[in-house]
Amino acid sequence: MADLLQIENLSAGYGEAVVLNGVNAALAEGETLALLGRNGTGKTTLMNTLAGATRQHGGRIVLGGVELHRLPAHERAAAGIGWVPQERNIFKSLTVHENLTAVARPTRTGSGNRPWTPERVYELFPRLAERKTNLGTQLSGGEQQMLAIGRALVLNPRLLLLDEPLEGLAPIIVEELLRAIARITRDEGLSAIIVEQHPQAILRISHRAMVLDHGSVVHNGAADALAAQPALLDGLLGVMRKTGEAHAA
Repeated sequence: MADLLQIENLSAGYGEAVVLNGVNAALAEGETLALLGRNGTGKTTLMNTLAGATRQHGGRIVLGGVELHRLPAHERAAAGIGWVPQERNIFKSLTVHENLTAVARPTRTGSGNRPWTPERVYELFPRLAERKTNLGTQLSGGEQQMLAIGRALVLNPRLLLLDEPLEGLAPIIVEELLRAIARITRDEGLSAIIVEQHPQAILRISHRAMVLDHGSVVHNGAADALAAQPALLDGLLGVMRKTGEAHAA
């Protein structure tokens, strides 16, 4: 399976501060990567860097042959990035339907899947269909997250970036979102990188897992293998792991 995303010796951060140090990773077309690590280890910085919202100090990012590191942030959506940041960034003064139609892009040439349209988003999230005339300010936190994901999907991206999509949500909404994300990725084959503080929830719908610590990769392997080793997972996430110890699957 050909690589869709290649990250080579990436260093990035904010201003002169370097957060990521020599990160290397690859993601095949149709794969989902669970991006794990303790708070402050660089997960969000990596997502922001892919989206063009940090200062890149070195390295390369290539998405489907396009050198993302050469593009400004506003051109990366056209290159194939669909980004759902922690802040969700919906237009709260617009209705649900206006949020979706304001950013929609046509499907990419040669795409084998049906394009993502507002109507398909309503199929995925029936709650949004019921609230299509509601303003963003009138939505619950879970509904805002659904809308944020829907806004990313109607860009018809090649790579979906989800930064803590389950954070602060009720368990019933978490399960609904997990089913939707699994449909988008596992069933429809959209490549994705997902940052999540609940690793077992996201490992079960991911193909690969990568763990960051102090801005560097300390584990990169199969998601199911990591999920099957809870002691290793706990250690990698800081319960027992010694700084600088690396693992590979």
